[in-house]
Amino acid sequence: MTATTTAAGLHLADITLTYPDGISRLTALDHVNLSVPAGTITAVVGPSGSGKSSLLAVAATLVTPDAGRVSIAGTETTGLSRNELTALRRTAIGIVFQQPNLLPSLTAAEQLQLMVHLDGRNPKQARSRALDLLDAVGLADQADRRSHQLSGGQRQRINIARALMNDPAILLIDEPTSALDHERGAAILELIATLTHQRATATVLVTHDRSLLTTVDAVAEVHDGRLLPAGK
Repeated sequence: MTATTTAAGLHLADITLTYPDGISRLTALDHVNLSVPAGTITAVVGPSGSGKSSLLAVAATLVTPDAGRVSIAGTETTGLSRNELTALRRTAIGIVFQQPNLLPSLTAAEQLQLMVHLDGRNPKQARSRALDLLDAVGLADQADRRSHQLSGGQRQRINIARALMNDPAILLIDEPTSALDHERGAAILELIATLTHQRATATVLVTHDRSLLTTVDAVAEVHDGRLLPAGK
């Protein structure tokens, strides 16, 4: 099915998402609207269970909402097949999970190269791009080290670089500083902001730490499945 084209960036329009809860349904997202232009970073904050993870799952096209529209990098996802959504995630969306989950047998560069190998692309080009991204996140000299030889902050930087390997238009980041101290967390947020602006990604950052929000372009707050503008 051919998708309709809308504005670039990430756009969630009137999103409602419910889950079964006994004989009734629990509303995880309640008519949520969110727009993140290319080259900007929006932080999503809120208490546990408020709907932050559900919002990220919908934005990543991992969960289909009950109602509403999702636009990813100019493509509206409504009506796309499972295979088309998989292809869209592979080419247009980078996801940074809370835990890096690096493969212990691979070097830092190989962690990134694996993302391209899965698509069957040129391994020499994959190596070159991996080294460029490691340089971008300040780890050019760690390319041949394995995960157990790296600090927590370094592993998270590799996690971010890995999500950028396919040059995504949308970057979705889940609690990237939860396992780091304040100083390392602040450095990671600065890095995310810099890469967002340099690479013109539309970035959504889910975080619980409001003290690290000075580097973002916008903040939105989730309460009981509803998204409200919030000051920094």
